[in-house]
Parts: sequence; structure tokens; C-alpha cells
Amino acid sequence: MGSALMASGAMGLPVSGFPNMNAIMLEDTLGNPYLTTMDFFKAGIPANGAGKTTLLEKIKNLYTGHPGMAPSRIQPTVGVNIGKIPMKRTLVKFLDLGGQPDLRGIWESYYEDSHAIVFVIDSCNSERIEEAKEALLGLMEARDLDGVPVLVLANKRDLKGMSLAEVKEMVNSMADFMEERDVRVLDSSGLDGEGVRAAVEWVYSRIIENRTKKPPIVPET
Repeated sequence: MGSALMASGAMGLPVSGFPNMNAIMLEDTLGNPYLTTMDFFKAGIPANGAGKTTLLEKIKNLYTGHPGMAPSRIQPTVGVNIGKIPMKRTLVKFLDLGGQPDLRGIWESYYEDSHAIVFVIDSCNSERIEEAKEALLGLMEARDLDGVPVLVLANKRDLKGMSLAEVKEMVNSMADFMEERDVRVLDSSGLDGEGVRAAVEWVYSRIIENRTKKPPIVPET
């Protein structure tokens, strides 16, 4: 029903936990190293319900020009999928984690380095809205996620389902748990790409604005 996307940053090198990638440093068109690496974490509830992997493939397509995996080939996420896109002079890495109950225990491994949350709602599955709400509340209560901006994304806007107003009503009912957190509700379609750029750009802008409170990670040299 829902998915969460989080972001973390590192100056120059990827965050720890990905030893096979720690030598990667992309360069911009001027030959200058990217200043920051930010990692996005996504978790689905259920893993194949909210369209999180389809959304990630569309993001990769929109920002790199390379075709993403066809929706018909996408399987439920087990473990983690990684996507990387360049934005301005920043390399943004997306982590797409499985959301089945027995996999959610790995989410907290990514909390400390996260700089944003994008919680993806399957707008066509209102029957599981309470499960999604419970998962989002769990993220809001995580100490390592204090103060990070939150985007609640109503996905599958190309299909008939919950309206954006209904999703906003759900979020408003959780206002006491949001505290002074920067929160936005948008809609999107991971299938046709509607609203995807607006969602990514909002998250990126909030991460940059929030970096004085939660700065990028500076890796050891």
C-alpha cells in the first residue's frame, strides 16, 4: 500500500554499506567531481503494491535518458535495488528496499544516513491505507529520522483511486506526529511519468535547504 523513500548524503563518495561502490566518483560535463552523493531509500507495503520499483525505473529514465525496466518485467523487491541519477552537480542514489513484513527490519539500517523520506501510497488500494499509515507513523517515530523532510506521494494517478484530497486528509490526521517537519503531499504515475519530476525536484530542494541541520556525510580518506 505504501512505500518510503529516504535520502542520505556523502561528500564525494557513497555512504558505507556498499563496499563494491566505494571507488565510484562521477564527474560533471566540466570534468569536476560531483560535490555530494545522496542516497534515497524506498520500502514498499506491500513490496509489489505501491509501484515503487516502477517509479524508480521511471525516475532513472527521466533523468538519464536510458530506458527503464519494462513494468511487465518488474518483480517484488527482495533485498535492495539501486538507481543513480545526476542532478545539477549532485549524484543521487536511490535505494529501493522490499516492504514485506519480514523485510522491514532492514529499513532502520538506512535511517541514520537518510536526509529525506518519500512515502509512496498506492492510491488504488484504499483497503490498506491503515497499514500504510501505521508504517509511516513508525518512520516518524524513528529518532534517526528526526527533522528530515517528508513527501507523501500518491502513486498511480493514471488509474481511478483515492483522490489527492483523501491522501492529504490522511496526512493531516497525523499532524501531531509530524511536529515541525517539512511535509508535502503530491501525486504521480510511475507508469506514464506524470508528477514524477515535480516529486523528485521537491525532495532535492528540501534536502539542500535542510543540509545545515543534517549535512552530507564526509567519508574518511
